[in-house]
Amino acid sequence: MNTKTTDCSPINQEIIDRVRPNMPDQAILFNLSDFFKVMGDGTRIQILWALDESEMCVGDISVLLNMTKSAVSHQLRALRAANLIRARREGKKVIYALNDNHVRMVLETALEHVSE
Repeated sequence: MNTKTTDCSPINQEIIDRVRPNMPDQAILFNLSDFFKVMGDGTRIQILWALDESEMCVGDISVLLNMTKSAVSHQLRALRAANLIRARREGKKVIYALNDNHVRMVLETALEHVSE
């Protein structure tokens, strides 16, 4: 069942037919949008960049960014929920790091783009 919701007629059906099979599922695109919403916060970007440089604990991130531990912890929870960072316990401290190289690549590619 193909429910028509657009008020447009195709101008170039060949292009539409070529592009349509390459479109990811709508749910995946919504997840991608959520990913960029999480990354779209300036504080979270600073935290991600710091973690791109080195694994760090909450206290060190707080000092680096001149923020309270509570504020940093709040942002770290959002980053963990989005699967952008991981945490490991080291004695009484929790050490945070970027989750994988994909996060690093997105950060570095975006920085390269905005620096042009």
